[in-house]
Amino acid sequence: MSTPQGTPSGKHHASETDPTPPADEIGTAEPGNGISKHGAPLVRLNKAGKRYGAVIALSDITMEVGAGEVTCVLGDNGAGKSTLIKIIAGLHQPSSGTYEVEGTPVSFTSPREALEHGIATVYQDLAVVPLMPVWRNFFLGNEVRRGPFMNIPLMKKTCKEELLAMGIDLRDVDQAIGTLSGGERQCVAISRAVYFGAKALILDEPTAALGVKQSGVVLKYIIQARERGLGVIFITHNPHHAYPVGDRFLLLNRGRSLGYYEKSQITRDELTGLMAGGAELEQLSHELEGVGGEAASIAHEMEEEAVGLGISQQPSTGSTGSTGSASSTDRAGSST
Repeated sequence: MSTPQGTPSGKHHASETDPTPPADEIGTAEPGNGISKHGAPLVRLNKAGKRYGAVIALSDITMEVGAGEVTCVLGDNGAGKSTLIKIIAGLHQPSSGTYEVEGTPVSFTSPREALEHGIATVYQDLAVVPLMPVWRNFFLGNEVRRGPFMNIPLMKKTCKEELLAMGIDLRDVDQAIGTLSGGERQCVAISRAVYFGAKALILDEPTAALGVKQSGVVLKYIIQARERGLGVIFITHNPHHAYPVGDRFLLLNRGRSLGYYEKSQITRDELTGLMAGGAELEQLSHELEGVGGEAASIAHEMEEEAVGLGISQQPSTGSTGSTGSASSTDRAGSST
C-alpha cells in the first residue's frame, strides 16, 4: 500500500435489501493506511445500497478511499458502477447504509455540495467546450476576475503551471481544447479538479475510448494525482488498466460485490478471471458445444482462454489478515 500523505490543499475553492454475503464468501481488504489529516479515510461507504422502486441497483457495498491511494471499481455494463459514482458524487443519496467523508456522515443533495467537501468527478464527456481555449476550459464556471473584467493573464499563467505540474507541457494554452488528444484532455480535467480543491477524485472510465498509448498517458496522470496526495476512485471495466495503478479493487456484478481486495491479495490474472465471470463463461461454453459445428470449436477456444485467464484460480489471502476468499464460482454465485 502507498505511504500515507496529507490531503492536498487546493489553491482555490469554488465557494429492505438483499443480505450481505458471509465474510468467508468474498475477499475483504483491510483498512488501509491512506488516512486523511482528520484521522479517517477520505471516503467510506458502509453497506450502501440504492433502490429505484422495486429495482435494486446497488446492494450492500462497502469500500473506502484513503489519501494517496487508488481504489479501482471494476465491473461490466450493468454492474452498478454508474450508480456508485452518482452516490459518491452527490447526485443520488443511498437508500441504505452510510456514506462518510473524512469520518463524518454526509447526505449530499447535489454534486456542488460534494465538491465543496472535496469530492470531484471527471466524467467521460469531461465537461469541456471543444472550441474554447484550454485556459478557458480550465476556469470554466470559476473565472478569476479583476473588477468587472476577467483576469486573463493570471488564468493563462495558472493553467500552464498546473498542467506542467501534472506532467503536460503545452506550448500554447490558447489552442482549442478540441485539438488536444484524448489523454491530454483528461489531464486538463484532472488538473482542473485538483486545482479547485479536490481531495477525492472520481474518474469515470477515463480510458474507455482511448487507444493503448493514450490510455498509458492517462494512467500516468492517475499515478501523479495519487503522489500529490489525492484519493482516486478509478472506474473501469479493464483489469489491465486497473491493476498497475490500483491499491485496492472492488469488483461489482449486477449491483453486488464479488470481492474487495488489496493488491497483495490478488494477482492480475485472478482479477481478470473474476471480471470475465467463470460461471457465465462456462454456461455459454456448454451451450455452444451443444450447438456443434463451428460453435463447438469456438467453445473450446473460450475454455482455453478461460484457463489462460486463471478463472479457476483462487485469489490469495495475502498478508493483511483477510477473512478469506471463496472460489471464483462461489463468488459469482453469491451475487445472484
